[in-house]
Amino acid sequence: MSVLTRSRTRVTPRRKLPPQLNALALTREQRQRVHMAASVLLDYPDAAWFAKLPAVRALVDPLPDELRTPLARFIDAVQGEADADQATGPHPSTWERRYVTTFDLKRKCSLYLTYFANGDTRKRGTALVTILEAYRAAGWEFDAQELPDYLPAVLEFSAMSDSEIAGALLSSHREGVEVLRAALEGMDSPWADVVRAVTLSLPPIDDATRERYLDLINEGPPTETVGLSFLGNLPPFPAREDT
Repeated sequence: MSVLTRSRTRVTPRRKLPPQLNALALTREQRQRVHMAASVLLDYPDAAWFAKLPAVRALVDPLPDELRTPLARFIDAVQGEADADQATGPHPSTWERRYVTTFDLKRKCSLYLTYFANGDTRKRGTALVTILEAYRAAGWEFDAQELPDYLPAVLEFSAMSDSEIAGALLSSHREGVEVLRAALEGMDSPWADVVRAVTLSLPPIDDATRERYLDLINEGPPTETVGLSFLGNLPPFPAREDT
């Protein structure tokens, strides 16, 4: 975000919201399949990632067409291009370069959910602690190199946990997921198919959420310790008491 102060007389038109996707009525198993598949497909596309694609395809095959089609389309695109790469000899994967360009270099395509509401501010640390509390309250201990708000990790948590906390964690950061979807669709990214499937698996968003979502699309994540201060409406969670 520019540090230059805009003229008080300048008016910047607000972008229109992308159309809201109609949430699907899914069984718990179907939602788990979507979230586990997306957890893998949104991770870094190294050699181990490519080896998982056949299993992911089998995972999404039983899903309704609205979900199976975008996920299978993404897998087809990846495998088709990977086959072409192998035919011309070993070299850095096109998908690895594309992944870095998309998710590491574009602020509105961050895969870290708290970044959308908090940006690079001190408040983000509090949000990350809240997410760690959510994992622990559901009986999980986060043990990974990534931060706990990494979307593939949150999706894996949703797919594997039987706690309602997992759903609350995703829903409370719905604005970030929607901004990510809008950004990927705007640049015609193949990963838009994956995030679109995720949004179809989540409950509809209300008008207030859509307004916050529009603000984030227009302005991007905050870069100073001012502006948006909400933590995604995610309450603190008490430690789980094992019986």
